[in-house]
Amino acid sequence: MAKLIRIQRKRRRENRTDYESRFSLLKSGVKRIAIRKTNRFILIQLVESKESQDRVLNGITSKLLISEGWSEKFSGALKSIPAGYLTGLLFAKKIDNKEKYIIDLGIARNKKGSRLYAAVLGLIDGGLNICADKKVMPSKEDVEGKNVNPNLKEIIKKVKAKIVGGKK
Repeated sequence: MAKLIRIQRKRRRENRTDYESRFSLLKSGVKRIAIRKTNRFILIQLVESKESQDRVLNGITSKLLISEGWSEKFSGALKSIPAGYLTGLLFAKKIDNKEKYIIDLGIARNKKGSRLYAAVLGLIDGGLNICADKKVMPSKEDVEGKNVNPNLKEIIKKVKAKIVGGKK
């Protein structure tokens, strides 16, 4: 009797999709906020799934922080914890805060205090209804840029004030 060999799907072999996690997200029927990190930016998208087809309703990258007052001199820091937080805060101001959302981190490692959780913290502080444990969020000092260049710290404060004080 021949053994059945289960062939992994291509996207799983390439470490691009966790099908079990995706299936549970799709079963919920709730819109999800996908947060991804690249080597240069933090990306956040509002995704709706119908019949296993994903449709991106809104999206933002941390590159938009430059238009909010982030200095181009510090464009290498657009993937940092403060940049993730500010990107989440900016995205929360752009979407409806009356709905409930699920966070989709993809196959990224879930590490306490990471850039991805900084973006989640920004979404929560922006007023979105997201269920998340406070223990995994980065500290206030990390979000405010305590251990960064003093010039960058001032830029972070200025951008946060502009986002919080600005309108949708």
